[in-house]
Amino acid sequence: MLEKQNLLGLTQSKLKKFFSDLNEKPFRTKQIMQWIYHQGVTDFDDMHNFSKDLRQKLDSIASINMPEIVSLNHSKDGVVKWVIKLGEDNHIESVFIPQKDRGTLCISSQVGCSLACTFCSTGYQGFNRNLKNHEIIAQVLLAKNYLEANNSRITNVVFMGMGEPLLNESPVYDACEILLDDWAFGLSRRKVTVSSSGIVPALIRMSDTVPVSLAISLHAPDDILRDILVPINQKYPIKELMKACHYYLKAGTQERHILFEYVMLDGVNDSIEQAKSLSKLLNYWFESESAKVNLIPFNPFPESQYKTSSPSTIDKFQDVLFKAGIRTTTRRTRGDDVDAACGQLAGKVLDKSRRNAERNRLLS
Repeated sequence: MLEKQNLLGLTQSKLKKFFSDLNEKPFRTKQIMQWIYHQGVTDFDDMHNFSKDLRQKLDSIASINMPEIVSLNHSKDGVVKWVIKLGEDNHIESVFIPQKDRGTLCISSQVGCSLACTFCSTGYQGFNRNLKNHEIIAQVLLAKNYLEANNSRITNVVFMGMGEPLLNESPVYDACEILLDDWAFGLSRRKVTVSSSGIVPALIRMSDTVPVSLAISLHAPDDILRDILVPINQKYPIKELMKACHYYLKAGTQERHILFEYVMLDGVNDSIEQAKSLSKLLNYWFESESAKVNLIPFNPFPESQYKTSSPSTIDKFQDVLFKAGIRTTTRRTRGDDVDAACGQLAGKVLDKSRRNAERNRLLS
């Protein structure tokens, strides 16, 4: 028996082909997208503007499958975290951060992560697999349905959860297309952000493929330190990454900006000299208006070897960037009481990278 086609996560063009293959008119695409993404309907029998024959046909060959929510946690500061089950041994996490003027949903793109950044809890979990289109979009739809029932809404979506989005290109690009589609979520391109540790060839492809915002997990101003904190830097060093970022800014027809994320690690990357080096790096490659730095106080997790920079150290670091003309903000830690803060997402990962097994062998 053939597996049913899950319609969740199919882009508008792929749904049009699906209905064309059924000898149905193109307008069915708009109808079903609005049922799924505007009305939250996943049962074909409830789609009353479809004929009975079409509903029966869809039920026999297609589905709109949503994953199971394992837990739903509320932080004391309003953050909501979903733990979502993808098979017996794999769970992913997504997080909603409410603010006065926005509501940001942070979603995952992989089960675990293969990059092993040393300051990130997800990296310690190892890696199992990439998420499929419908597993990425399901995170947004589950959150949307829950939040709208509780008088809240998603205004921004960021690919900053578990995984490296640019190691899962096609599903991430399709998800971005659906997030921007007025028949689905209808977000503006400035409200959807892909965060990457710097997969240079994929970053160049993304620049020409999806018109969304970009965040770069930088975390160090030089290759020697970044090789340790973000090991992918050994393959794609900072100079190559900056060239790709410059390409991103010039691609497309609309003005673009880049957010550089910089986690603040006590005594590791937070000195005044490192702030000056970061300022010099960014001012060399970018105009002041095109690059912005987001300083992120490190959020500890049990296996971490690092400590958080003090508030005064972060303020001094930020002041150096300000004086160099670089727009800089410091991220407020949110959701840490439910392990939902930046760098704390871990889920449950059946590790295929053997990273945990090797770590345990070395510690034994």
